[in-house]
Order: sequence, then structure tokens, then C-alpha cells
Amino acid sequence: MEFNQETVKRIRGLIVFAALVVLCFWRYDIVLDGINFVIHVIYPFILGGAIAFVLNVPMNFFQRHLFNPDRIKGHKYLKKMARPVSMLLALCSVIGVIALVMLVLIPQLGDTFVNLGRNIQAFIPRLQEWATSIFRDNPDIVSWINGLEFNWNKIMDTGLSFFTRGAGDVLNSTITAARSIVSGLTTFFIAFVFAIYILLQKEKLTRQCKRVMFAFMKKGKAEAALEVLSLTYKTFSSFLTGQCVEAVILGSMFVVAMTVFRLPYALLVGVVIAFTALIPIFGAFIGCVIGAFLIFMVNPVQALGFVVLFLVLQQIEGNLIYPHVVGGSVGLPSIWVLAAVSIGGSLMGVVGMLIFIPIVSVVYALFREVVYLKLKQKKMEPDDIE
Repeated sequence: MEFNQETVKRIRGLIVFAALVVLCFWRYDIVLDGINFVIHVIYPFILGGAIAFVLNVPMNFFQRHLFNPDRIKGHKYLKKMARPVSMLLALCSVIGVIALVMLVLIPQLGDTFVNLGRNIQAFIPRLQEWATSIFRDNPDIVSWINGLEFNWNKIMDTGLSFFTRGAGDVLNSTITAARSIVSGLTTFFIAFVFAIYILLQKEKLTRQCKRVMFAFMKKGKAEAALEVLSLTYKTFSSFLTGQCVEAVILGSMFVVAMTVFRLPYALLVGVVIAFTALIPIFGAFIGCVIGAFLIFMVNPVQALGFVVLFLVLQQIEGNLIYPHVVGGSVGLPSIWVLAAVSIGGSLMGVVGMLIFIPIVSVVYALFREVVYLKLKQKKMEPDDIE
């Protein structure tokens, strides 16, 4: 080996890198504290990027349909106003949907909790009578069932006293709570302003990022990185759009079907299923359990009918709607969708379930391209391999 200047520079770099790795393992606690500090500092900007990404989907929809380039060609004022107006419409639509859901859901939830107490009180005697007829040969079980007592007022008093004690504890740390609230609001405000800036200046920011990449990376690597980022954006936006549309369709199907069959809590259950359906694969079943429990307190037979209705609508949604609305948007086989949801849920909970499907889809598409490229280099056609 010739110890020229380039070789010495590489050896020096390897020594520095090895020293940093050893130092990180030796004082890992300081390294973790430093990472947490950096994440805490940049968290508002990460949140702002996530907000911008979500708002960019409806904003592009409005800009594409209301301010089509062919339609506004030659109108400088319309070109100038296309981005701000589209962003304002996107904000209004998102806020409007949230407000509409809250206006519908909160009164319905209030009525549900009031009726739920009455239904449980009326259901307990029926349950005791039904269970007594089944276990009449076992006097111990019958005695225990007859001893069951449900006092809604007592439960409410217990809950209020617990809340009062909790409120007392919170009042003892008012300054800490106030700091947390102010910090949260400040973080969200910074993130929101950053998101607005990204949306208004996204073309300029894209050009700046490309210039930085081409300045510090080789041309081929920079182009490959841009292709990966483009694929990632398309996959995430398509998945987000498809998942929201699918959730709205499924929730609407339940509201209509439950109204037709005169099942209780039609609007509430439909909204709950629409929200839980945002979680791929398992989400709608969570909504089914909640809906079945609420209806069971009113009428067990209707709860059974609701479960049957859920299975029917779930089959229709899974076989007809989901493959066309969401399935084609990510291009991921079902087995990998299940694996992505399972791994994402284990690592990051509900958020992991949502983001791991497009992440795995991007990895799957990139790996497929590499495999096809390797096969072509060996002069083999992928379709010929069975």
C-alpha cells in the first residue's frame, strides 16, 4: 500500500470515526441526552413539515381544479393568487371537517352516556333473569348474579370525587401545568407558521434543496436520491388520500345501513368507524367492538344484527372498495401490508400503523427495481422466471 496523501486522509478519517463510535458506546447516556435535546429543538419543524404534508394534499386538489394552468394562462393576478387561495381553502376544509365532526359527535356522545346509564340499569335485571334461568342448577352462581348491583349515581359520584382529587393535585402544580400548556401552544404555533411557509414557498425550497444536493453529492447519487424522495412523496400522498376517502365511504355506508335497519347510535357508530378505519386492517374492527357494546346495552339481538351487518359491509369494503381506492395507491401485496401494520404497531403504536405501510411500499418498490435491474444485467427477463 502506498501511503500517499489520499490514503493518509482515509486512514485518519477511519481513526476519527472509530474513536467517535467508541466514545458513543462509552458515554451513551450523554449521547442519548444530546439526541433528545436536538429532537426537542427541531420538533416544531418536524411537526410543521408533517402539517404541511397533510395540508398539501387538499391544497393541490384545489389548485389543480380551480386554477388549472391552461385556464389561468395569461392572467397574472390569478397566477399570483392561486397558491394563497388554494391554501386558504385547504385550511378551511380541514377545520370545517373537524368542527363538523365535533358538533355532531359531542352532543351525540353526551346523549349516549346519559342513555347508557339508563340502559345498563334496565339491562342488569334482564341479564340476571336470563342468567338465573341458565344456571338454575348452580345456586352459588345464581346467588352471585342476583347480588350484582348497578348504581349509576354512585358511579358518577365516584368519578366526580376522583376528578376532584385529581384537580386538587393539578392545582398544586399549576405553574407546571401552565408551562406545559404554553409550551405546547408555542410549539404548535411555530410548527403551523413553518408549515404555511413551506406551502407558500415549496417550489423555492425544492430548488434550494436540489442545489445543495448537487453541490455536495455526485450527480448520479443526487439524481437517485431525488427519485427516491419523489417516489416517497407520491406513495405517502396517495396513501393518505386513499385512506381518508375509504374511511369516509365506510363510515357513510354504516350510517345509511344502520338507519335503514333502525339500529341505534347510527351516526355515532358511523363516525367512530370512519375514524378507526384510518388505521389499516385492524381499525374498523375496533369501531365494531365499540358499536356492538353500545347497541348491546340497548338490545342484544340488535347488537348481533350489527355484527352481521359489519361483517357484510367489511367484505364489500375489503373486496371492492379498498383495492380500488387504497390498494392500488401503494402497490403493496396484502401480506406485506399486514407485516407493515404489525411492525409499525409494535414500534410506534397507531402512528406506526399509519406510516409504515407507505414506508414499506417505498422500500418494496425500490427493492423490486434493484431486482429487475440485476436480472436484466444477467440477461434474464423477470416474467420468464416462475
